[in-house]
Amino acid sequence: MNAYLAADGFLDELRTELGDAVVAVHGRLVLAETGRDAAWAANTWHDPVEIAIRSVADGARRLRDLQRNWALYAFTLHRRAALIEAALPPVSARPLAFPAPAPEAPLGSWTLLAPDRILAAPRCQSPFRHGEAAFVEDREGPPSRAYLKLWELFTRLGARPGPGDLCADLGASPGGWTWVLGGLGARVVAVDKAPLDPRTAALPGVEERRESAFGVEPFDVDWLFSDVVCYPARLLALVERWLPRARNLACTIKFQGPTDHDAARAFAAIPGSKLMHLHHNRHELTWCLVRE
Repeated sequence: MNAYLAADGFLDELRTELGDAVVAVHGRLVLAETGRDAAWAANTWHDPVEIAIRSVADGARRLRDLQRNWALYAFTLHRRAALIEAALPPVSARPLAFPAPAPEAPLGSWTLLAPDRILAAPRCQSPFRHGEAAFVEDREGPPSRAYLKLWELFTRLGARPGPGDLCADLGASPGGWTWVLGGLGARVVAVDKAPLDPRTAALPGVEERRESAFGVEPFDVDWLFSDVVCYPARLLALVERWLPRARNLACTIKFQGPTDHDAARAFAAIPGSKLMHLHHNRHELTWCLVRE
């Protein structure tokens, strides 16, 4: 059994994704009889265990016996949970300065199910507290906050374009993703009918093409990126066109109206790919295929 912490605001999407495997729900935490990944989970608790405790001190001791670093998810009994948390070693939650790597120290997660019962998982999917990747933000350089999605994706993947890599950025305007890629030293073909921010367009290695993302003919690239606003089925057709020409791909699947779970499953079915909800995503998922 795994426990899945739903991305904030997307509990219904997670429950639909997990389907009949769901056995219990505690706030945003969904327990399910499955070991598979869930795109709508901000974090996955692997093999959680229930621990009977006699007191606040006993609860903290039992957690410390398992490991040092813990993140509390409190959905009830907040005062008692806070007392146990205060008796545990403090865990740093300082924002990362991109491109620093993700934290490597194991970070477990726990919650109180009852005054005398803890649910705890020493091993979790995300190295960040509740999957919430925070960065030291740049409030002057990028033309939009979309850059945070790429920072988070590259940090989670442990892979990113390098100097000289050729990238296509579809739907680039105003240039948040192009700004990130240019800053990494990559060559970027930024495609959009709307213009890039002038400062981004002036970055070394950036070529601006004022065309439709859906009209440009695919060409050989090291990385294909898309943050285009379109229906998921149309994005899937775009990705299928680029798959033979792009070594690596990363796209935002934006849901306009109800969540299209069938389209999400179609993306997830592409061999070797990953589907996830980034902390900086809204009503959208990030799909990627890294073949480096």
